[in-house]
Amino acid sequence: MNPLRETRRLGQQIWLDNLSRTLLNDGELERLVREDGVAGITTNPAIFEKAIAAGRYYEDELSALKRQDLDPEQRYERLAIADVRRACDLLKDEYERSEFDAGYVSLEVSPALAHDTDGTLEAARRLRAAVDRDNLLIKVPATPAGIEAVEQLVAEGISVNVTLMFSLAHCEAVAAAFERGVARLLTANGNPARIKSVASLFLSRVDTLVDSMLDGLGDDAAELRGKSAVAMAKLAYRAYCERCETPGFKQLRAHGVRPQQMLWASTGTKNPAYSDLLYVEPLIGPETVNTVPDATLEALRRRGHIASTLADGVDQAQQVFARLAHLGIDMTEVGERLQREGLVLFEQAFARMLETTT
Repeated sequence: MNPLRETRRLGQQIWLDNLSRTLLNDGELERLVREDGVAGITTNPAIFEKAIAAGRYYEDELSALKRQDLDPEQRYERLAIADVRRACDLLKDEYERSEFDAGYVSLEVSPALAHDTDGTLEAARRLRAAVDRDNLLIKVPATPAGIEAVEQLVAEGISVNVTLMFSLAHCEAVAAAFERGVARLLTANGNPARIKSVASLFLSRVDTLVDSMLDGLGDDAAELRGKSAVAMAKLAYRAYCERCETPGFKQLRAHGVRPQQMLWASTGTKNPAYSDLLYVEPLIGPETVNTVPDATLEALRRRGHIASTLADGVDQAQQVFARLAHLGIDMTEVGERLQREGLVLFEQAFARMLETTT
């Protein structure tokens, strides 16, 4: 069996962390959905920057947009919305077959709004209305302002992908916001059946930073290289499973609420010494998503070893975190630093992308 489809059989959806008109117009995205069972798509400012800067299939529409009374961000949104809408349509059958559990496409609010709750809410509502597809996820960063916006958006019945999460503390705060939001939705007699939320935990950047902190701390520390991110994901999944068994969530589930699923993000390995499936093979488990870049998708298709692994090794994951703490590495602070750095990277990518639409 195709390893990607085998992964789905074990309860994990594989999404593609990429979108462009080349993928759409050349039929490659349709093939990935049909043959490989790709069940969703994520985008971010860096992805759209690369797609639009490459120019192919965007030139004519961008030239027409530049003749209109629009600012660079409005031009970008027109281009991105058109692509996302087409991708949503391509995944509509998957969305309906799965009873609204799969087939989603993510579109991110401007990173400039990361610390602006009201601005995030306004942008999310505008983008949701502009795309006008039920299988759209609005991406919102897991900053304090973003988490506040997530609660409100869920309460309004808007599906959300919470992004730029780098720690167990982020996971806990985001899960609590989702539950508050969906409880408010129920109180207002809203329909939870169409609400989807994923919590995107970024992995490879965690190992990159923690590995650099381990350098020079001795042989015992060196043994922990390349282990912190997978350990974090396993602990996050255990917390997710425990949360699903709480009386509070059982009551929500009885009213038709789906759990907010963990999504493994930043799963392309950055260290060439590590397996290119380091953030895939150990993290396969039910009710999860892994969004992968093109190269990781190809590696998984060609030689992925598929087994249900996510619930294994939780004790070892706890030991990894205990050893990191003993060495003075605070994983919560690591997460805060990486989120700050991630916001800067997305802001820079967004600025470069706007230069292409100026």
